[in-house]
Amino acid sequence: MNIVQQMSVRNDCYIRNVNKADSRYTTFQTRGPLGLMIHSVGCPQPKAQVFADTWNQPGKEVAVHAVLEPGRIIQCLPWNYRGWHAGGAANDSYTGVEMTEPATIKYTGGASWVETGDGVNTKAHVLATYKTAVNLFAYLCDIYKLDPLKDGVIISHSEGYRRGITSNHGDVEHLWSKFGLSMPKFRTDIKAKIAEMNAPPAPVPDAPSSWAAEAWEWAKANGITDGTNPRGSITREQTATMLWRFSRLT
Repeated sequence: MNIVQQMSVRNDCYIRNVNKADSRYTTFQTRGPLGLMIHSVGCPQPKAQVFADTWNQPGKEVAVHAVLEPGRIIQCLPWNYRGWHAGGAANDSYTGVEMTEPATIKYTGGASWVETGDGVNTKAHVLATYKTAVNLFAYLCDIYKLDPLKDGVIISHSEGYRRGITSNHGDVEHLWSKFGLSMPKFRTDIKAKIAEMNAPPAPVPDAPSSWAAEAWEWAKANGITDGTNPRGSITREQTATMLWRFSRLT
């Protein structure tokens, strides 16, 4: 996962966190997030860098923890800083992440949009940002021991509005619903990714490959190797020992 740190050090929100402006900031920093919120930027701009640069200025009323594009994440605030992303009480509890949107759409009012290309780029961008978001949210859930399937832990901006803790926005479902994506699927995919991340490594097969079987049996028979872990890595000590044993055969 490609996370680039570019902290919004000039943003007033970042400065308030550094100065520990009040208990909302200190509590968030000490406790960390209780949940994660997914946003979408609301304009046809696919480059995360554009937003990271824009928000790294004084006088901005928005400060998010990260903005992402396909395969790339720019972190703008420490994950345990109180952000300004929700327009409501959710700022006190949630880490907020924005996804960029494809250049091939045009907004016609509110959360309504139309396609301006042939649809291929739009779909590719939405699916790729979704995958990147799944990876990031799984990573953050793992760090902060959050259960993505627990009610209220992973929510969109629009879900936050229905809960009365954010401003009135339609993201992210206004984009996702066109491509078979949903918040329940997002939460399930995050859970699956966490399980994948924490799965034990696959055991190394205890039999040599077919092309090495004859040589392996010869090495065992002549005492060069003890016959275990045929596909495992080898240290310099083991290499030296095997060469020494081979030298004694001649």
